[in-house]
This record gives sequence, structure tokens and C-alpha cells, in this order.
Amino acid sequence: MKTTALFFLLLTTAAPIGAQTCDIQSRPLSTPNERFKDNGDGTLTDIQSGLTWMRCSLGQTWSSATCVGTPSGHAWQATLNAADQLNKQGGYAGHRDWRVPHIPELATISERQCADPRINLGLFPATPAAPFWSATPRKGFDDDAYMLSFGPEGATPSDKGEGHFVRLVRGGK
Repeated sequence: MKTTALFFLLLTTAAPIGAQTCDIQSRPLSTPNERFKDNGDGTLTDIQSGLTWMRCSLGQTWSSATCVGTPSGHAWQATLNAADQLNKQGGYAGHRDWRVPHIPELATISERQCADPRINLGLFPATPAAPFWSATPRKGFDDDAYMLSFGPEGATPSDKGEGHFVRLVRGGK
């Protein structure tokens, strides 16, 4: 009986496998909610950088305060083309200047205190712990560009033919 009760207690208090974990005891969040202005249209503006981010990855839609659907993966050039196509078809949230972020910009929304995924899920819901393309090509390697994984990998070069997710941005200071 004690073994069953202990097993039930462990089962009900343990975090689900693959669930996000955040260590806010040792340091504050690097992307606290207060740093972002919710524009009420599926976008957030980073008050520090001036960048406006889509809350959802391409392939998802903003609905009832969350991202629904499955993010779509693209090769690097197809990602750049998808941003251009979105702008030509009327844009998003009243703007037609969305683009793929450069690697330093993308790194500003990575949450260093969290894992699986390394992003503030309150701000960017349903973000997978997976690689996202940046617009930054790798110098000296024509077939590579940088991606940032919201999983354990961080920022690394990747073959432009690989399929990765993308979150679009606009503006900046």
C-alpha cells in the first residue's frame, strides 16, 4: 500500500516528460513579461530593442490568446521568400515589413532561465524546443546560415537546405 501511494505521489507531482522548466531562483528571467508590450493583435513589442515580434511561428495562427496549429519548417531561402510573400499578400497585424530576424535579434527572445523550450511561453506560446532560422548567413560558407534552437543546441550554423521554423520580426531601434 505504501509503495502504491508513493508511486501515485511521484506520478502526480512530477513534471511531464518534455515539459518546460525554468530556474527563477538563481537569477531573474532574461525575457520578463514586463519587457514586452502586448499589442493585442498577435504581436509583442520589445520595449528595450524596439523590435515587434509575431507571437506565433509561421504555420501557426493567433487565436484566443494562444498559438494554434503546427509551425511549418522551411529551407533558408524558402523562409526568406515566405516573409516576402506574407508582406505582398497584405502583411500581418496591419504591417507589411515583416522579415526574418538576424541571429542577435533572435537571441533577444531566448529565455536563458528556461529549458525545453528556451523561450518565455507566456509571451510566445506553443513554441517548440527546436531550431529557428535567422537571416544571418555564415561568412565564408555559402551553403550555411545561422539558426537558433529554443532547445539545448543554442545558436549554430546549419545547411541552408535544412528545414527549420521561423518567427518573423519588424522594426528595431
